[in-house]
Amino acid sequence: MREYSRPVKVEISSQARMPDTVFARATNEPASVALRVQEAGQWRDVTCQEFRDDVAAIAKALIAAGIEHGDRVGLMSRTRYEWTSIDYAVWSVGAVTVPIYETSSAEQVEWILGDSGAKAVFVETEDHAERVKSVQTNLAELAHTWKIDDGGLADLIASGSEVEDDVLEQRRTAGDVDELATLIYTSGTTGRPKGCELTHRNLLFTIMNVIEGPLEEVFTLEGRSTLLFLPLAHSFARIIQIGCIESKTILGHFPTTGPELIDQLGVFKPTFLLAVPRVFEKVFNKAEQKATAEGKGKVFGAAAATAIDYSKALDSGRVPMGLKIKHALFGKLVYGKILARLGGQAQYAVSGGSALGDRLGHFFRGVGLTIIEGYGLTETSAPTAVNTPSKNKIGTVGPPFPGVTIKIDDDGEVLCKGDHVMRGYWNNEKATADAFGKEGFYRTGDLGALDDDGYLSITGRKKEIIVTAGGKNVAPAVIEDRIRGHAIVSQCLVIGDNRNFVSALVTIDPEAFEFWKQQNDRTGEVADLIDDPALVAAVQEAVDDANQAVSRAESVRRFKILPEDFSEEGGQMTASLKVKRHVVTKQYENEIEELYTSS
Repeated sequence: MREYSRPVKVEISSQARMPDTVFARATNEPASVALRVQEAGQWRDVTCQEFRDDVAAIAKALIAAGIEHGDRVGLMSRTRYEWTSIDYAVWSVGAVTVPIYETSSAEQVEWILGDSGAKAVFVETEDHAERVKSVQTNLAELAHTWKIDDGGLADLIASGSEVEDDVLEQRRTAGDVDELATLIYTSGTTGRPKGCELTHRNLLFTIMNVIEGPLEEVFTLEGRSTLLFLPLAHSFARIIQIGCIESKTILGHFPTTGPELIDQLGVFKPTFLLAVPRVFEKVFNKAEQKATAEGKGKVFGAAAATAIDYSKALDSGRVPMGLKIKHALFGKLVYGKILARLGGQAQYAVSGGSALGDRLGHFFRGVGLTIIEGYGLTETSAPTAVNTPSKNKIGTVGPPFPGVTIKIDDDGEVLCKGDHVMRGYWNNEKATADAFGKEGFYRTGDLGALDDDGYLSITGRKKEIIVTAGGKNVAPAVIEDRIRGHAIVSQCLVIGDNRNFVSALVTIDPEAFEFWKQQNDRTGEVADLIDDPALVAAVQEAVDDANQAVSRAESVRRFKILPEDFSEEGGQMTASLKVKRHVVTKQYENEIEELYTSS
């Protein structure tokens, strides 16, 4: 058993509350820019005073509507300025924000609003309102549904105009740091989602010790800003939202990770990015595809190899002169163009949610964008461990941040303890008791290892370990992440429990597929080409590369290309883009049997 701790850097006052900084900044620096909001295709600055006024106006409307201290308020919307304003308004009246992914089904909406006992819910669109309305009869506690679009939020704000400032101030200062701030429902790869109870202390302790600890360089850059495009219903984006407000980092919102995002990054010019590995994979793949289409594929390949070698040389402490010269040359020909696509100002990116992989980590650092990997769960207010820009061990998720202890149990499970850990699961005492072990350590369910410097590496999920017929334990995440890193692959599910060998189900990335068809003179959909020798060979290349990372007993011997991608709508993915293993294996049981019975 190994254990590693770091002393706390920032202690949180018993009277601290999330909105304190919003109101203090409006008083102390009213004209400073706090956020930027997109209006008619342009980015407009929002000052500290304007942001406080927007938060206060919504908060007064909540008071007028009868929202009491401790009431739960749902929030179902894409990432946008109003999400943050509403979040801080709910906290300003002592209530509890309950995020809901805007892609959630009516059944999921019903469960989250019903289980939390929400008294009101904000929805973005008429479609969202209809989803709530369709289950309204089963939600006895729900008294209000407020729409953000079509003037709905403006009408709500008008209803609170008679509430006095001192009434709001009394409500805002009534609570303490250990009161519930938010219920974030886990994405639920199995069973019903559970509501994680996160307090003001959990969130403030986490972000203050991160921004004054491992990410201090990121949050103290001159002119610092970020464009948030991940769903704010996810704890990863949420904690960065709070970090921006606390650290005076200018925050912008964008509602999608679609193709138009790249154009907006070019206009907004953030100094750091927050993304999941799939975003970085797409940036790399698109750059490679563009170079290939222009007949510069070999140049890009050489530039990528040079970037990776340069990053690895930085770790060794010595960069050979020849490599420096090649790196400088490709800096002008290739790397500068990639960074320009991201706005040209970004020096850092923070990645989480799944493994980034050594190849992408070294490539982007070699290009000039240091991707800082971290690890955590909704139950831990997002982060538990995170690398630092100055000591970024690519392939690990860093050491625990200040105030956190990480322990590796005898069976390899990662345990953690600190004020970042939730107080429990809402209305679920059994699940709460099961989640905590001896000495109050939270059981993450992940498998990992600590090196001599306290840096954590994640090797898989405890519940997902595959035991082959030969008794070999296989952690599927390692090889799945590696296969997914190939441009042509979207998703991969490794199987082999009680089987003689390991196999995989693979789906094709829709964007990469279109490019592949052009390059290979093919037409049709994936379903028409799953047995095409060239497509099979492309996936085989990804599998062969991934097999290099594991032993022969763990390697994928066979795979099957599926006719369509996994999706949330199809039931195979959670809202936070995790594969529902039990759903996929049930839906494709015939295809799986074929892998083991065909000659």
